[in-house]
Amino acid sequence: MLENCRNARERWGGVSELIDRWLKERQELLVRYCDLSTETDFSQTEMLRDKFVRLCEVLVDYVSAGHFEVYEQLIQEAREFNDGGLELAAKVYPRIEQTTGVALNFNDRVDGRLLTEGDVRELFSELSKLGEVLESRFEMEDFLIEHLHNAHAGKMASA
Repeated sequence: MLENCRNARERWGGVSELIDRWLKERQELLVRYCDLSTETDFSQTEMLRDKFVRLCEVLVDYVSAGHFEVYEQLIQEAREFNDGGLELAAKVYPRIEQTTGVALNFNDRVDGRLLTEGDVRELFSELSKLGEVLESRFEMEDFLIEHLHNAHAGKMASA
């Protein structure tokens, strides 16, 4: 029994650490977003471009970690516990993928470009939409974490 408990902690304890790191990245993303969204002088194109680039770097890292690390672990947990989590993920994941498209399109608008004041104004308009999309994404991710990982915490402790 002790061995089973150790195995469960080894298998799923890492998921908690992965999620914790990922949520710290989310916090950094929000800080960068808020910092940029308070800017009002659109003529400072070079400074704003640097802020957009830093935001996009964190945004792409965050989105990538979700898709290629966190979601994979959550799906694996759902498979192991076989308690309806796969069906739930199948419903939520496509909606999260839609937000990924918006995030990557935003990144593409910034990536490697010199920005004019007009470009900056357009990006600020899109930044608002990105914020709404991210808010929706965060809610869906939190839902998945709650239902695919936190719901199993008790089962893992008793394993």
